[in-house]
Amino acid sequence: MKNFFVILFIKGVSFFLKIFGKNGGNLPGKLAFKLNPNILKCFKIDCPVIAVTGTNGKTMTNNCIVRILEDDNKRVISNLEGNNMETGIVSTLIKKCSLTGKIKADYLVLETDESYVPIVYKDLKLDCLVVLNFFRDQLDRSGEVESLILKINEFLKTYDKNLILNSDDPNVSRLAMANPENKNIYYYSVDRYKFATDELREAGEGKFCPFCNTRLKYKYYQYAHVGKFICDKCNYGGNEIYNLLENVDLENRSFEIDGTTYTTKFNSIYSTYNFAAATTVCKLYNTDLISMKNTLENFVLNNGRLEKMVINNNDTIINIAKNPTGANVSLRLVNEDNEHKEILFVLNDNIADGKDVSWIWDINFDVLNNVDRIITSGTRAFDLAIRIKTSNYPVEKIEAYTDIYEAIEHLYEKNTKKYVITNYTATQDTRHKLMRFKEKCGDK
Repeated sequence: MKNFFVILFIKGVSFFLKIFGKNGGNLPGKLAFKLNPNILKCFKIDCPVIAVTGTNGKTMTNNCIVRILEDDNKRVISNLEGNNMETGIVSTLIKKCSLTGKIKADYLVLETDESYVPIVYKDLKLDCLVVLNFFRDQLDRSGEVESLILKINEFLKTYDKNLILNSDDPNVSRLAMANPENKNIYYYSVDRYKFATDELREAGEGKFCPFCNTRLKYKYYQYAHVGKFICDKCNYGGNEIYNLLENVDLENRSFEIDGTTYTTKFNSIYSTYNFAAATTVCKLYNTDLISMKNTLENFVLNNGRLEKMVINNNDTIINIAKNPTGANVSLRLVNEDNEHKEILFVLNDNIADGKDVSWIWDINFDVLNNVDRIITSGTRAFDLAIRIKTSNYPVEKIEAYTDIYEAIEHLYEKNTKKYVITNYTATQDTRHKLMRFKEKCGDK
């Protein structure tokens, strides 16, 4: 009866928030935990629960999996808005469950913050865990990468269900050995693409074998420390690949899986790895391949993640970068584009971003292809401008404005292609102000 009244009350709160145009985010979940700290145990779930975790790419991968399953006529419940801590997940479940806590769906797909995997899934029965990558991210909240990996590794010691791992990230691949008795391990990998390098060009982690401490040897690096690696001493990295993406062609936005060509609306190696993870899940759960192909051709994310729009007759691409790897991948996308362009980089240091922004010194500004001007903005606009200046980028081409809308106005003074890079809390604020400026310009 207690759970009944908790669910009823929280549903009421969510309803009133919706009336006032708010989706509630984590608030309903926070209230639910205050009323019942064991609220996660009250849900009755009979369908497979799929969790997507990792430092970068969770939202894109999660939402792509959901779209593919839905297009295959499956009923899916998911936290599509990206509220991925335990409170956000509870908010989603309460909105979708009956008053008795029953979840009616074919699949429950949950984007999950990597720090909360052990917390959420000690109470929710997990059928499949997808691990994308591990990079340094918000050190003042998450701590060092190794400590985070060890937490998930500890959880996996007693986990024997499906585990989907990025074979090309040594920090992820190692998790297969957490429980040697688990036979449900599925690796995905992406073949070398045009702009892969023979040497490490960006900040990377996991340079040594986690089992024998031998330095790993790479055939190539796709980005950061993600690439084809092997340990000569113990053969770590020599995995049997379940899902391999081949013939990656970013110019034509295509790749192959098992001889079939798939096209998408994205042209970055970063998004290609997200598609590799998503297609692995759908392959494992026997999704219709024609449906999957059609979904990938039309899948977009209009939430500041590789989002495209035209503003004042200028092609504009917006992407989130909340850590050095995300920023470096965004700059790779800039550099792989031979057109002349300008960049707006917005950096905040709010609590959700992490107050420590020292990670900007691991961003590779040293090589920029046809970038005519860089504008910085956000609460740490001047810190970022100084960082760019030290990379020997011409100081006369750097402008800093703490007010984001002012920065946007200056960005569109010149007609050329624009790239907008934002960190976590800056993303939606910048996006909304871009839309406001777009309307002012009379763009449709």
